[in-house]
Amino acid sequence: MKPIVITMVGKDKAGLVDSLAKHIYAQGGNWLASNFALMAGQFAGFVEVHIPQEKHDTLIKSLDALEGISVQSVVAGDLENQAPSDSLVINVMGNDKPGIVQEITAILHQFNLSIVSMDSCCESAPNWGSLMFKANIVIDVPVGFDKDTIAEALESVANDLVVDISTYS
Repeated sequence: MKPIVITMVGKDKAGLVDSLAKHIYAQGGNWLASNFALMAGQFAGFVEVHIPQEKHDTLIKSLDALEGISVQSVVAGDLENQAPSDSLVINVMGNDKPGIVQEITAILHQFNLSIVSMDSCCESAPNWGSLMFKANIVIDVPVGFDKDTIAEALESVANDLVVDISTYS
């Protein structure tokens, strides 16, 4: 039994996750993990589901019938052949400016690091009123990776960027 990953996007309304859960349960699926967010009136997320192979198509067809949302699904990749890794949590904060995410992700790409999760926002800075960019990024790194090298590279993006890196726990 291989897991499938279901992604959904649609206008927010009460009961979207419940409807998704009912369809998964009706086909004998087991909800393993999920991540959802509401942004600008749109609700988006993804779910990892274990479900018998012979039920994949039936589940997908039933989800396609859900009104008002777009649903896609893919069979999850092969996790058994991945190299051992550690995870780091990178917290970034600094004055907002166009291109900051591109600069941060370019540095991660330069080190050939994968983003596991990323949450970001802009908030009004206390006492200044200007926008502050904040991000929480979890990355996979090879075992023994020197986190100081990535911290230095990220801090070079801007002189006001504060970077805190810790091990994932």
